Amino acid sequence: MSAQPRLLPWSGPAGKPCYLVSDADGEGFLSQLADDMEAVQLRMGSELLDHAGALLGNPKAEPGELRFLSSRLVEALRDALRVAESRGRRLPVSDDDGPVGASEVDE
Repeated sequence: MSAQPRLLPWSGPAGKPCYLVSDADGEGFLSQLADDMEAVQLRMGSELLDHAGALLGNPKAEPGELRFLSSRLVEALRDALRVAESRGRRLPVSDDDGPVGASEVDE
C-alpha cells in the first residue's frame, strides 16, 4: 500500500479534495484514470494560454470575452496547482526531508 494518499485531479461533493489510497503503486484503474485526467487538464490549460495570448492581443476584445477568459484561466490554474501538489506529494524524499536530487542553495 502506498505510504500517502494520492490527491486526485477532481473534487468531491462541495468541492472537497478526493484522495486515492491504493496498493497498486500507480498501476490501478483509478491511478491510470487520474493520470489521464491530469494530462487532459494540463493540455487544456496550455491551449487556453495560447488562446489568451491571442485574445489579449486583440484591442477589440469585448469585456464579456475577457471575463469568460479570466474564469477559464482561473479554472486552469486551479487544475494545474492541484496536479503540481499531487505530483509533489509523490516525489521521493531524501534523508534531509528534501526531494531526491534537489541541490542545496548556499547563502
